[in-house]
Amino acid sequence: MFIGRKYELDKLNQLYATDRFEFAVIYGRRRVGKSTLIKEFCKDKKAIYYMGMEAASQSNIDSLSAAIWDFEGRKLPAPSYGSYEALFDYIDTISDERIILAIDEYPYLAEDYQALSSLLQKHIDMKWKDSKLMLILCGSSMSFMENQVLGYKSPLYGRRTAQFRMEAFRYYELKEFGWDYTEEELALIYGITGGIAEYVSFIDGTRTVKENILNMYLDQAGRMFEEPSNLMKQELREPRMYHTILGSIASGSSTLNEIAGKARESTASCAYHLNALQALDIVKKETPAGEKESSRKTIYRIKDSAFRFWFRFVFPYQTFVVNGNGEYVYENFVKPFLSSFMGTVFEDMCLSYLMHPETLLKVPFPYSEAGRWWGNNPREKRQEEIDICALGADAILLCECKWRNEPVKLPVLENLRRQGGLFHQSQKYYWLFSKSLFSESVLSACNADDDVKCISLSEMYQID
Repeated sequence: MFIGRKYELDKLNQLYATDRFEFAVIYGRRRVGKSTLIKEFCKDKKAIYYMGMEAASQSNIDSLSAAIWDFEGRKLPAPSYGSYEALFDYIDTISDERIILAIDEYPYLAEDYQALSSLLQKHIDMKWKDSKLMLILCGSSMSFMENQVLGYKSPLYGRRTAQFRMEAFRYYELKEFGWDYTEEELALIYGITGGIAEYVSFIDGTRTVKENILNMYLDQAGRMFEEPSNLMKQELREPRMYHTILGSIASGSSTLNEIAGKARESTASCAYHLNALQALDIVKKETPAGEKESSRKTIYRIKDSAFRFWFRFVFPYQTFVVNGNGEYVYENFVKPFLSSFMGTVFEDMCLSYLMHPETLLKVPFPYSEAGRWWGNNPREKRQEEIDICALGADAILLCECKWRNEPVKLPVLENLRRQGGLFHQSQKYYWLFSKSLFSESVLSACNADDDVKCISLSEMYQID
């Protein structure tokens, strides 16, 4: 069953309907659902689909030849076209039909045969741009796709007609899976999978959240027990150092100096490794909302909450799990701290809610930026943190996000108003997000003051 990706699928179908040459570039981190999207799009259409291999050029040429042979309806084994030039020469001869040529994991082909992008450029310019061919190039190497396919110096620059950077599912999109979970349980599922399509597919909707955690993460045969480690071994050299860095971030380190100190490496070396993790879309570099990217207040976070979960709750206790003590790990090291883990996940969900088109139609002012904020309070000479700030021309929205089993009480709103004094904007608004309920005093303030709004988890799930 294909779920989600309505926007991407609709856009691809719109491109297909033009009946002229189209060139779509699809990229995103591994496991996010790129291949599934392409296969769904190619259903019931004349398409040559090929997933590249991390192998020598001739192996890819032979396999792509077989894909073309199969497209023609001929019986295998297939003869090889011998070269990429011969393959594309053949595509030239059939490009007057509406045909899709989809090359998945294109970086594997192009890194081994560096002239491949130039060869594609030649065929696009000389033949395909006036044809009915629809070309799709897809890749999981974010840096390669951005630089070697979409970048200014790429031979393919300026030839794509659409590009899709695929992200994880949003929290509210998991409703489409039709599981019989409460909204709180659905949020927990989002937290332990990070919304990554393949990880979401591992969820057994007939089991409780606890049972899914035990089955996926805390069982040595579980599908997530070694997933982050295996992915890094596949993508990176020195996986041990990356494990150390991610473990450091998961345990609370956030600045470059803190991470380098805990990892016992130089800041220059640590910065290099962090850049590699950013290229894989696993780590995110953040500055306070409203500040430049070059700000000295830069911190690093694990972007993927499934990785955050693994490095916090699985990585330190692997020996226990291997010895059959998954239940012990859950009861003693996961369950007591799950609410704390979900605090950051809930902030991500609230930010996603603020950026949803339906929300943007109801906000008190148009904001151009939204994100976490931290900085110095010069009056009280201490550091302050605000879960989310949304900034407009002369207005600001300050948000507090509480993942707690108790109602949000008035001191939370009063503290947020106090923090509002740190900002120069003349118009200030205060939104409170809560997993649970709000106290009567907070609800009274929401009803009485136009600048205050209370948003429950249930309301957050009412957007489509």
